[in-house]
Amino acid sequence: MEKGNSCRKDAPTVSRHGIALPLFSCRSHQSCGIGEFLDLLPLIDWCQQIGFQILQLAPLNDTGENASPYSPISSCALDPIFLSLHALIEPRLPLDEFRALNSLPYLDRLAVREKKMAWLLRYFSLHFHKTVTSPSYARFLQKHSWLPEYAAFQTEEEGEEPSFYLFLQYLAFTQMEEVKRYAEKKGIALQGDLPFLLPETSADVRAHPSLFCANLTAGSPPDIFNTEGQNWDFPIYDIDAMRKDGFCWWQRRLHTFESLYHLYRIDHVLGFFRLWAIPREQKATEGFFLPSDRFSWASQGKEILSHLLRFSNLKPIAEDLGSHAKEVTSQVLHELKIPGTRIMRWEETKTGAPLPYSLYDPLSVTSVSNFDTEPLPLWWKSHPIEAGRFAEWKGWTYETALSQEKTFEILLDAHGTSSLYHINPLQEYLLLFPELSWPHLEQERMHLPGTNLPTNWTYRFRPSIEEITAHLPLCEKMRRLAKKAPPRDDAI
Repeated sequence: MEKGNSCRKDAPTVSRHGIALPLFSCRSHQSCGIGEFLDLLPLIDWCQQIGFQILQLAPLNDTGENASPYSPISSCALDPIFLSLHALIEPRLPLDEFRALNSLPYLDRLAVREKKMAWLLRYFSLHFHKTVTSPSYARFLQKHSWLPEYAAFQTEEEGEEPSFYLFLQYLAFTQMEEVKRYAEKKGIALQGDLPFLLPETSADVRAHPSLFCANLTAGSPPDIFNTEGQNWDFPIYDIDAMRKDGFCWWQRRLHTFESLYHLYRIDHVLGFFRLWAIPREQKATEGFFLPSDRFSWASQGKEILSHLLRFSNLKPIAEDLGSHAKEVTSQVLHELKIPGTRIMRWEETKTGAPLPYSLYDPLSVTSVSNFDTEPLPLWWKSHPIEAGRFAEWKGWTYETALSQEKTFEILLDAHGTSSLYHINPLQEYLLLFPELSWPHLEQERMHLPGTNLPTNWTYRFRPSIEEITAHLPLCEKMRRLAKKAPPRDDAI
């Protein structure tokens, strides 16, 4: 399956605009306590109507009982919690028990998962005997070689029969493949998210222990933001072992992604170049870089990324954020024509002033925030020194509360940089309207890295999908953003 070309020549030459969201943060009138696969259909329609071209999703991998989308129990399996139950074939089972979960201000993921899995087990008992003999089910099992190890892992963990988990994956892929076809019909690109690491308690680590270093965990070294460093407690890859089999495990992941997406985000691309390896059960301060020779980092990163490009025609976008990340990755990403990520609040000149928008690298995506950072108005309020510097650059007087007018102007800026891609989290746009956002800015925070807060990854958009797509003033502002002209120096 050597598909791609290690030096991309098909990057877009005109600006593309998009929204980013975790599916679990959505809710529609038909969903059962959480955003579901088919809830993406009206969002695709909406993107087309407002002139946006990309719908970026947080990882949809099965995470079991873990709330974080970046802690998957499988590198390939979709989470059955996202199944659209209302669309499954007759005879229908009642869905009334889910309605109360739809109205909660925060996602109760464990309650939704418990109810959905019980519902799906009943549905399985009614319908599997018909599905198991269908040609489409046979083709699905043949296409995805990871299914047996995933089903065996789940049987070990949950105690159900393997065919139940195969059946759920068949239903999930059927619905998401329908979403992808619909997006293609509407001219919208779906962008997936490739979690970089997997926990030790995952199907992949259990099935392929030789590809992981059991005695080392990944993290980040101490820096000015975190003097103790971080230990993420995920096993690191054994790159030599992966190299020996031609990085086939990564090839399998991208083969699966091709069924679902048109582009993909490479989470923590810096990890392909070097990882901070920590001896198991030690503090992050005891870690060290692998490879130890910093002069080999670029060659290793280029080697792995070149394989990913050859394995698939999916277009990648690199998440190259973090301390000193761009110093390590930028040359290779440029050589391979892989766009990097630019968060506006961190883009500065050598003097510390905000970088003029016309100087943004065209081979990049501009964002005002991401799932790990505060949304723009909360950052403005919480970081007065940084925000004050930005306000002075804009010719504004800094005030703690960022007005809706100034928020929109910054969003206009974000959609008008010289980057080829302009993608922001959906809540950044909803915050333009009080009726579409939560009363307190702190409620709009998706995740606080390095913490185990109960609110991490439980964020929900205040309005339903129906309310978002029918909000005419929001639609009008989104259309203006999509039509943003290239930056002018006199507007900066």
